[in-house]
Amino acid sequence: MSKLVLDPAVFADAAIAPDTRMVNDAIVKVLSAIPDRWATPLPEIRAARLAGKGVFPLAPESPRATAETIPGPRGPVPVRIYKPDGAPRGVYFHIHGGGWTLGSARENEALLDRIAANCGLAVVSVDYALAPEVPYPAGPDDCEAAALWLVKEAKARFGTERFAIGGESGGATLAVATLVRLRDRHGLSPFSAAVLTAGCYDLRLTPSVRNWGDLPLVLNTRDIQFFVDNYLRLEGKADDPDVSPLLARLKGLPRALFIVGGRDPLVDDTLFMANAWAAAGNGTELEVYPGGCHVFIAFPGTIADQALKRIDGYLAEF
Repeated sequence: MSKLVLDPAVFADAAIAPDTRMVNDAIVKVLSAIPDRWATPLPEIRAARLAGKGVFPLAPESPRATAETIPGPRGPVPVRIYKPDGAPRGVYFHIHGGGWTLGSARENEALLDRIAANCGLAVVSVDYALAPEVPYPAGPDDCEAAALWLVKEAKARFGTERFAIGGESGGATLAVATLVRLRDRHGLSPFSAAVLTAGCYDLRLTPSVRNWGDLPLVLNTRDIQFFVDNYLRLEGKADDPDVSPLLARLKGLPRALFIVGGRDPLVDDTLFMANAWAAAGNGTELEVYPGGCHVFIAFPGTIADQALKRIDGYLAEF
């Protein structure tokens, strides 16, 4: 099924709800007060985010969550596992965002706890290696290893072999790369659905990224280039399909729900990828939320509530 009819009115200022404007204005105000966000060492930024001091709200620790490690290509890979009430009806394999530089499963606690509770799914979120200390291909290698571990262990661990995959921002990028790697390297297509939120699918930078400018609405052009430079510090090129999955062969991938906000610098990435996904013959659904900032589902507001309900419904059906 493909639902790609897009009303241009979703991009009109008049379509933006007052509470969405308030959230966006608050984010810009906070980030504009920081002269140079990247002058602080990255380990300090990561620690501050884990302490709830970043722009993204940090939820209390979930009683559903446990942390463990699995074998990876460069050593143990941490994963965070969330259990639903009762026997899982499937497993959601999650890959967090953060420009391949920041982020963690723990910082997505509210979203992942919600999916476990509302959708009856076990959730496995992978804490892959972060750049620039451990750049490409370490991140996607870890995600590939974790996905293979899940496919092998799920029946014994969770009593199911029904899988969905998803991620936000750089995590959505890695989710698509993981699907392509499993198909091409291992002859596996174990995932039957994907939820892809605000991904960066073309690291050559799409027009919406290039033309965004300096406005710090979560991300700006400089931030995205900074993340790309970190990720590709040692090897990998932006025109490699393993790096920019918009360039990959997408045929035979699972049905997917694409979500993006209308005020996201990466909006073109989602619009381009959703159309490429559908053109490859995959089931495709696209939702653009008026005025939504980058990964707006992490912030309070009516559009976040709407999108989260949409995700719940999608994952309840797969």
